[in-house]
Amino acid sequence: MIELKNIIKNFKLGDGETQVLHGINLHIQKGEFIAIIGQSGSGKSTLMNILGCLDNASGGEYLLEGKNITKFKADELAKLRREKFGFIFQRYNLLSNLSAEQNVALPSIYAGVCKSDRTARAQKILNDLGLGDKTQSFPNRLSGGQQQRVSIARALMNGGEIILADEPTGALDSKSGIMVMQILLDLHKQGHTIIIVTHDPKIAQYANRIIEIKDGNIVSDKTKSTQIYKTQEKIKIQKNKFTHLKDEFIESFSMSISSIVSHKLRSMLTMLGIIIGIAAVISMVALGQGSQERILSSIRKIGTNTIDIMPGKSYGDMHSGRVRTLVLGDAEMLAKQPFLDSVTPNTSSTGTLTYQNISATASLRGGGARSLDISGLKLESGRAYDQDEVKSSASVVVIDQNTKNTIFNGVDPLGKTILFNKKPLSIIGVLKKDEMMAMDNGQLRIYAPYSTVINKITGERRISSITAKVNENANAQIAELTISKLLETKHGDKDFFTRNSDSIKQTIEETIGTMRLLISSIALISLVVGGIGVMNIMLVSVTERTTEIGIKMAIGARQANILQQFLIEAILLCVIGGAFGVGLSYLLGFFINNFIPDFSMIFSKQSIIVALVTSMAIGIIFGYTPARNASRLNPIDALSRE
Repeated sequence: MIELKNIIKNFKLGDGETQVLHGINLHIQKGEFIAIIGQSGSGKSTLMNILGCLDNASGGEYLLEGKNITKFKADELAKLRREKFGFIFQRYNLLSNLSAEQNVALPSIYAGVCKSDRTARAQKILNDLGLGDKTQSFPNRLSGGQQQRVSIARALMNGGEIILADEPTGALDSKSGIMVMQILLDLHKQGHTIIIVTHDPKIAQYANRIIEIKDGNIVSDKTKSTQIYKTQEKIKIQKNKFTHLKDEFIESFSMSISSIVSHKLRSMLTMLGIIIGIAAVISMVALGQGSQERILSSIRKIGTNTIDIMPGKSYGDMHSGRVRTLVLGDAEMLAKQPFLDSVTPNTSSTGTLTYQNISATASLRGGGARSLDISGLKLESGRAYDQDEVKSSASVVVIDQNTKNTIFNGVDPLGKTILFNKKPLSIIGVLKKDEMMAMDNGQLRIYAPYSTVINKITGERRISSITAKVNENANAQIAELTISKLLETKHGDKDFFTRNSDSIKQTIEETIGTMRLLISSIALISLVVGGIGVMNIMLVSVTERTTEIGIKMAIGARQANILQQFLIEAILLCVIGGAFGVGLSYLLGFFINNFIPDFSMIFSKQSIIVALVTSMAIGIIFGYTPARNASRLNPIDALSRE
């Protein structure tokens, strides 16, 4: 069954090497019960580790059932440990966070056995070993002898054709030791090949063949009995690929959750960087969105989809006051254009407003029938002037809140007549408070038809500006260009400039978008820092749980299984941290939206999804290196590390 040819094993010791096994040659028949004895440091445990594919020889050949496994890859050796060998350790090597049943069933998860089958088999083996009432007990609730029997049950879970026992009674009292050896004798009679390593000659006497090793050489090989029992029938493992992958994932997921819960403080500190980073990203995006919406709301109040035509070359033109080329004819011409919804000329005048014995300086603004609506001004009471009143130059006026409060002081102004520069005007409406005018609340503003202002108050045909509202289905940029061409042709010169509300909106959106991107990029740096923290903690976790990794490899876990578990743990830490970060950002948003009126935060589903996906990506990126390191550990190095 097993043939070793000139097996050599060297270990690095400082800058040099020391040879532990010196050309071991050995034949083992199927169904033998062999004891390998020797003093500490003789090389017996090293030989057993090579036999069980936990360690690799430095030289020579290892033939298992005629196959040279010396050059097998890690996952091929894991398959042999999973399907061919069963290990019994001196210190039991049970996983403390799994019950007896779960410890026993673990090898069959890696073998692809469905849950119902592996549970039934684990319970049967435990019951046969006298542990039927301890299936749900955790290792710390079991005696040493009971733990060793659980270890034996685990070795038998996938068949245990070859059982390797390293000092199986070394940590037990004499009574428990005898019980364990009796179990091994029974397993031998059932056809298992048993190989035990011991330094106790009394334990070695249970075997049919005793091999003594000294200083890395076989010094004697004595056969007491040639009795070989009939090989037991191999366990048939019913594999289902989907079930296999699902069960492996569930096992890795549950182990990851268990690790996070068992180290609460460390896990919380690990997640802190992710929490702060995610909260910062979402909050910055929400604050930018809120600021943008606030500014756009203000723009909508002064008119959406509108184009203003003003005299001069641009804002700040010192000579614009002397440019008098905008006239009513320009507005009338533009009103005929099909791409414009409405056109209103604007004019203004400053003068004295009088009511009874109260006088104050006020600003009068004239416009068309829809000028108030286009400017985003809303009525509190009354009505706006209509097109008939514009055509007839009606002496009507709409006043703002400042005028109402200053002139009328609690008296309903509707229907009252005021004088502006000694011209009577009847009040037909009162505007709501204009938030856009919050910085100059002291100024009084009244609004009348432009025709009234021109014909009855100023007497001038010149208008201060024209406001054109573009049709919804028209392109505002093309409309602005067309208006400019029409007026330039009519005037013979470009003595005006335009202001497109859509251009302002786009500029503000682009500016805020750039700022949001910049701030989010800064916030992302904290995510990267958090990711580095996750990587560091995961590297520590791999170091702390090296023995656990070794146990899983010994019972047949592939490198992919180990990689999966630690990668899931890193992703979980980041995703949970991301969820906390989202919650923190919402809490911050609630505080800002309710207690800080000058700021607002608007959250979007997209930013939250992106944040969570980002946190998951960070888990994968920064968790991969520690997970890969864990999966590449040498099983025997992992098992022997404290």
